[in-house]
Amino acid sequence: MPRNALTREQILTAAITLLDAEGLEGLSMRALGQRLGSAATAVYWHVGSKDNLIALAGDQLWHEIALPDPDGVGWRTAATIMANDLYAMLTRHPWLLQAFGSLLMFGPGKARHDDHLLAIYETAGFAGPAADQAAAAVFTFVLGNALGPAATASLTRKLRREGSSAEQTIGNAKAEAREIAAQFPRLRARLDTHSADYGAAPDNTFQIGLQAILDGLEALQRGPTR
Repeated sequence: MPRNALTREQILTAAITLLDAEGLEGLSMRALGQRLGSAATAVYWHVGSKDNLIALAGDQLWHEIALPDPDGVGWRTAATIMANDLYAMLTRHPWLLQAFGSLLMFGPGKARHDDHLLAIYETAGFAGPAADQAAAAVFTFVLGNALGPAATASLTRKLRREGSSAEQTIGNAKAEAREIAAQFPRLRARLDTHSADYGAAPDNTFQIGLQAILDGLEALQRGPTR
């Protein structure tokens, strides 16, 4: 496909699909060009560089997060919806967390998200720096919870690229970890639960933690009780 037949939207859609499947390590302009039926030079002409392509693709993902009206549904419901959508988006596209650590990732999509997030906490009664702190507390909690699935996806891709059986390698590592954990009573009691899986957490951990943070913010906003 000649460069003037390509659109930036087509390139970003194909890039996101490739990144979801192969991660940052599997993205190349050549591979992307093959998916698009075009030369790598045509892709460069539209996006400038590989780093810029990743930043543009990453910014598109923020549009997957709903922006509920806090005046219509209440600030806690709005905050919960946005946190759940962010967590779902990061687990669908785990490469975005990798990109945060190596690239400057900010554009209109993220700005749209961040601005609405601040509006939610302002509706809750937080003002100025306090609104930023409340938004950041929830945001970083979501990022932390998404690291487990992202790490599992990244490790699985790495092992497959190296020609290993990801399932077998992770299974062997888990068996060794179980032997170590069995020496400690509290870990031994949890060996047959979901939380013993690689990169996993107990069921409902995210929901319980999110509600605990929102409870704390709500109590902070009410002020000390007498």
